Amino acid sequence: MAQPPVLLKDTKLMDVKLGQLGTWLAMRDFTPSGILGAMQRGYTRYYNKYINVRKGGLGGISMVLAGYIVLSYMWSYSHVKHDRRRKYH
Repeated sequence: MAQPPVLLKDTKLMDVKLGQLGTWLAMRDFTPSGILGAMQRGYTRYYNKYINVRKGGLGGISMVLAGYIVLSYMWSYSHVKHDRRRKYH
């Protein structure tokens, strides 16, 4: 028995073809509650995959730390960019 086709709205991003990307994005929920729900689902998925495991390691926490380092560098890049051409002598 054949499975029913999956609706484009329920398709994961990795399964969407390039020609369908605009239609798929138009079907997403961009209201504040939709964005908050997507962030909550992402956090729950990350937490269950990397943090809430039986034999946990440093993988999940090191990814958060690396993300924080990259994000803080991006926030301070404009200040760092102006300092690299200065001469201190």
